[in-house]
Amino acid sequence: MKEFDLIILGGGAAGFAAAMNANELQAKTLMVNNSAVGIGGTCVNVGCLPTKHLLHVGEVIGRARAQSLAGVNTSVSFDFRTIMEAKDSLIRGLRGEKYEKVLGALPYVEFITGDAEFVTGAEVRIGEESYKAEKFVAATGSSSLVPPIQGIDEIGYLTNIEALQLKELPESMIVLGGGPLGVEFAQLFSRFGTRVCVLEWFDRLVPREEPELGILLKGYLEDEGIEICTGVEAKGVRQEGKEKVVNAVVSGEERVYRGEQLLIATGRRPNTSRLGLEKLGIKLGQEQEIVVDDEMQAGDNVWAAGDVVGEPMLETVAAKEGMIAAHNALADNKKKMDYRVVAHAVFTDPQLGAVGSTDEQGIENGITCRCNTVPMELVPKAQAIKDTRGAIKMVIDNTTQEIVGVHILAPQAADLIHEGVMIVKNSMTVDDVIDTLHIFPTLSEATKIAAQSFRRDITKMSCCVE
Repeated sequence: MKEFDLIILGGGAAGFAAAMNANELQAKTLMVNNSAVGIGGTCVNVGCLPTKHLLHVGEVIGRARAQSLAGVNTSVSFDFRTIMEAKDSLIRGLRGEKYEKVLGALPYVEFITGDAEFVTGAEVRIGEESYKAEKFVAATGSSSLVPPIQGIDEIGYLTNIEALQLKELPESMIVLGGGPLGVEFAQLFSRFGTRVCVLEWFDRLVPREEPELGILLKGYLEDEGIEICTGVEAKGVRQEGKEKVVNAVVSGEERVYRGEQLLIATGRRPNTSRLGLEKLGIKLGQEQEIVVDDEMQAGDNVWAAGDVVGEPMLETVAAKEGMIAAHNALADNKKKMDYRVVAHAVFTDPQLGAVGSTDEQGIENGITCRCNTVPMELVPKAQAIKDTRGAIKMVIDNTTQEIVGVHILAPQAADLIHEGVMIVKNSMTVDDVIDTLHIFPTLSEATKIAAQSFRRDITKMSCCVE
């Protein structure tokens, strides 16, 4: 039986971060990739990277169709199969460069593929073989959460995995779920020409985001022809000929929705059910996530990281958690995970980026909140590029004037939000941002204009006013 200092269960972002840290500490390490989607896990194979590539392609198509620049005439044609093949080629390249080659450069790390299950607190079984270690990091990721709707197991539905493997463009699609994954896939397929209907259980789209921005995003998606229904309770699904049929209740009324494909986008669930954690007394939460402390420790010799520990299920968070988990498993000087400043984004067009407290969260945390929402049409660069969609909402502590939350709906909001990250992380005030020079004209100037809105009437302000 082979013995190691550390065994890492999982080959995604958290697992690789853990492996790189273990290698730096020269610990004899085994990484076990249990992911059905291959080395690198969800993000590189069937998550962040392929979807963002396809969203970019869709954005190019959408912008060409909808452009409104005077004197410019455009036309666009595309081949869906070729686009999907190019996506596959891109992912193969990234998987090779960012994961396979990286793994080959870690001399203290061995790699195998298989499903690992704990036998004891010091041993895991993988197939017919057993392996021992002093310490373990569980980083097995998550899978699509399929809601218990009557008939769901009898029809062929899509998750993000199957949707990214399609070679033929569906004529119509029902997207069950209006969170980040749901709206991204809805816009992606809509811009390729699929007739899309989004069904969301909550009373608004992207319900975790600031309501003002969610309302705006809903309107923009509807302007593109996407049907969006909120407050929908799906009761049952069935196959009728070539169509998936969803029976639902909306505001007490029964409704029926039909589409060639049904995409499930109702969240994700941690992959913990087959690890044998019950043998170790590892505690699980309500969503079957591994419960860890702020040092990512779950048990005497078990640490955990990534989606398997629950929200926030973000690639960057997983990598940070993985590094901390491996470090704390192997080193004496312990590190702690800090979730106070975690940015996230929805990669629709326009994008939605956010960091820090929402208005509601600020009030719940006892802050005397003051919030201003500034439309992007007041940002000169947005006027210059003829794209004034969106707004920026800034949340401040009215007692200290500290900015505690920044929320942006705009083109490239996922990039713009990083200024908000530094603002919130460094407890900057409204006046600190106003005193910071911004390049003119840029979309990032929206952050400064939002800060200025707490001090003056920004509708009566010339460009570059301090």
